[in-house]
Amino acid sequence: MTGTLRLMRFMLRRERRGLPWWLAGVTVLLLSQSTQSQSLYGTPEKLATLRRTVGSNTAVIAMSGPTGLLETIGGEVMFEIFAFLGIVAALMNMFLIGRTTRGDEETGRAELIRSAPVGRRAPLTAALAFAALADLAAGVLVFAVGAGTGLPIAGSLLAGAALTTVGLTFAALTAVAAQLFENARAVYGAVGFLLGAAYVLRAAGDAGDGTLSWLSPIGWGQRTYPYAGDRWWPLLLPLAATALLVAAAMVLLERRDIGAGLVRTRLGPATASPALGNTFGLAWRLQRAAMIGWVAGLALLGAAYGSIGNSIEQYVADNPEITQFLPPGSILDSYLALTVGLSALIAAAYGVTCVLRLRAEETSGHAENVLATATGRLAWLAGSLSVALGGTALAMLAIGTGEGLAYALTVDDLGQVPRLIGVAFAYLPAVWLVAAVTVLAVGWLPKAAAATAWVVVAYCAVVALFADSFDLPGWTQRASPFAQTPRVPLEALTVTPLLVIVGVAAALVATGYAGLRRRDVGY
Repeated sequence: MTGTLRLMRFMLRRERRGLPWWLAGVTVLLLSQSTQSQSLYGTPEKLATLRRTVGSNTAVIAMSGPTGLLETIGGEVMFEIFAFLGIVAALMNMFLIGRTTRGDEETGRAELIRSAPVGRRAPLTAALAFAALADLAAGVLVFAVGAGTGLPIAGSLLAGAALTTVGLTFAALTAVAAQLFENARAVYGAVGFLLGAAYVLRAAGDAGDGTLSWLSPIGWGQRTYPYAGDRWWPLLLPLAATALLVAAAMVLLERRDIGAGLVRTRLGPATASPALGNTFGLAWRLQRAAMIGWVAGLALLGAAYGSIGNSIEQYVADNPEITQFLPPGSILDSYLALTVGLSALIAAAYGVTCVLRLRAEETSGHAENVLATATGRLAWLAGSLSVALGGTALAMLAIGTGEGLAYALTVDDLGQVPRLIGVAFAYLPAVWLVAAVTVLAVGWLPKAAAATAWVVVAYCAVVALFADSFDLPGWTQRASPFAQTPRVPLEALTVTPLLVIVGVAAALVATGYAGLRRRDVGY
């Protein structure tokens, strides 16, 4: 364990810019949900109406959680938001552990650190301890927001503890995966699959008899019933799982070489495929696994939204306060415009990750190897940009198909599938504009490219979700490309604003390429 404390301080310095954004996301999600829920369902009569409405809707239960949480207003807040808080905590831990363990081994930093007086287990121990501190901070923020918005202190304390244990479980899962696989992408893919499985098991369990929910770390957190029973004993499950997984990770660490994984990487063919003879084929090959995950996830999200489309009018009729969160007009069309728009924000986040792969290739030294050949910078940029543009188009196709098919099955009208695919593609230019801003940042502000891109995504999300609640000035709302996109199917589709958005995106890409040509690669 020699050097563990120093490594923890080093990790804190490395993550001092990224970690606060994860914690801020947890805080904003809970703060907005708590204030909105207390405003909408603050009386026993409104809460009883909500229980009757939601209790008979299997799709809503599958998306959110067990109906036992709906006994109190605080429980209703957890019903709405805890699963999503659990996903944020899981992703935070996945990236923290992945970067500080397998990521450091891939780049060679781990070997450099181990050349100093540092124990074999110190890097993994420091990473787990640092993740635990981050989870504790997230739990404290949940407690502070819950108690600060008027919810009971005991329930707020339990909610914070439940989220902390969910994060700890996924930190330990990532630690085990980091011993098994040789690269960070495989680690993220494995843990991402387990996270998706945890959500599906929880959804199936809550929609059924509840048995499957006990197989999910997210389900363990929800089954503590914060504010609606305050059961502490289910926390023993994630704590026990975390202890066992950490012990397994330590044992596996002793059985492998630094830089290697216990699961041997399958050898590729002796000669490369002709498709890899250009930057386009290489970029698509490198990012295909991530693309499949994002597209599949967005298709499932669209299906979840579409499955309750047929009952949304009755849901709003029973809870008329919901209308203040929907654009004025037809309730069904307002709901479809809102859900597709929110899904498009997630697709924009995927586009950002595609473009930021350029910067990752720079800092890892891979870009230098590519550019040392006859490949020019324009071709190198175009490869990753083609994935960003084409991948987000596939993501929007998945959103429209998933939501359209699920909604079509509930109303027995397959014509809804092409209709909602068209609705989804209306938001594609705005998604491309966010990717273009990322190209601009990579070209001119490479060291701040990631921060700049994610600030833009966060800004668009805040405008879409909280513009009216925060009473933002009109110009701040109009600055978002999603605000300039016609809200189809609620509004008629007009091509002019979409063409303007595409033109601005093209100009930003060209400007970003100009910056990339002028600077040194890797700096």
